[in-house]
Amino acid sequence: MLTTGEATTERGMAPVEGVTHVRGPVGEDGPVPISPLPVPSGPDVLAVLPDLERALTGTAPVHPHLAGEAPRIPDGSVPEDLAVTIATSGSTGEPKLALLTAANLIASAEATVERLGGPGQWLLALPAHHIAGLQVLLRSIAAGTTPVALDPSTVTPFALVEATAGMDGQRRYTSLVPTLLARLVADPVGLEALRRFDAILVGGAATPPALLDRARSEGVRVVTTYGMSETAGGCVYNGRPLKDVEVRTDADGTLEIGGPVVAHGYLGRETEAFAVGGGQRWFRTRDLGTVDADGRISVLGRADDVINTGGLKVAPRVVEEAALAHVPAVTGAVVVGIPHSEWGQAVALAAVTSPGGPPDGPVPDSGVAEIREILRPHLPAHALPRRVLVVPELPLLDSGKPDRGVVARLLTG
Repeated sequence: MLTTGEATTERGMAPVEGVTHVRGPVGEDGPVPISPLPVPSGPDVLAVLPDLERALTGTAPVHPHLAGEAPRIPDGSVPEDLAVTIATSGSTGEPKLALLTAANLIASAEATVERLGGPGQWLLALPAHHIAGLQVLLRSIAAGTTPVALDPSTVTPFALVEATAGMDGQRRYTSLVPTLLARLVADPVGLEALRRFDAILVGGAATPPALLDRARSEGVRVVTTYGMSETAGGCVYNGRPLKDVEVRTDADGTLEIGGPVVAHGYLGRETEAFAVGGGQRWFRTRDLGTVDADGRISVLGRADDVINTGGLKVAPRVVEEAALAHVPAVTGAVVVGIPHSEWGQAVALAAVTSPGGPPDGPVPDSGVAEIREILRPHLPAHALPRRVLVVPELPLLDSGKPDRGVVARLLTG
């Protein structure tokens, strides 16, 4: 574990003194430049571990990005122990570069180890230029273990079995997105591989409750996560904040996260999303949610995604979960608002169905009426979908989140 004091690794790097207190990027000659770091897919990604290890000292900051890109890193002030600038998902607009310090990343790694029950070996099955995949590599460095890496585009049940057979850590961990978890749980070979992990972090998008129930009933140790690039990845596990992380809501019901995992800000951008209060940094997310009396966090979805229909607001996640739970044959769902001449916006549903379900294409009015009646006991009238489209698969961003822009265009086309 990289903490204050001396740290070494299996890869023979020189000891690092005072990791969490290094004040590297600002020196006599000005800031140390942020080095672009192309991140390949598959086992070749392990070649970037030495660069990431140096970055964790706060003396050699890097900007991981998809191999083949040529990103422009804007000018801007940086914190003294900057380790990584990581692009946000861009699910609600142009991606921004979050400034994560060595202290942010080490705090996240330590809190994760504590919550999961101890350090372990990680399997990488996500793109490492996004925070969830990158954290698999950084947690491995912090634990002094070597991860096993798969190409995210070719993760099959058999490939997962082979990969887990090559893991020799006393504890095994991995991170997945819900769509990949669903694919593996549905396959007997994939299910057997999943059972070999001590914990499987699932995030990037909302995980359907039915999928969680099925996976856990089959002996898969799933841990739901909530977080973002600005919080060094997941900082709420199974609805509970990690150590030293605080979550609260503002007057509008927007979630705010505070603690040592919160980034310094955005590179080259002024923003009011970050603030300091009560002796720690806070990040105002764009997610709506609740914090109950016991401190459990519930996320309702992005504030930007809320549908305003006839002056009444609808959180898409609520409708998606209802469709998955109650509409026969629906195995995937994304809900968006589409223009409506009378109500301003109408609730529209894109759905994936199981074999034998409705064919791909627009669901006729009679079918939509039937779906509305099925959902009526579970949703208010204004939240019932007015248009339904069956698609072969849901469009996703490469971070694993639904591409709601594409879904909206499909539903209005």
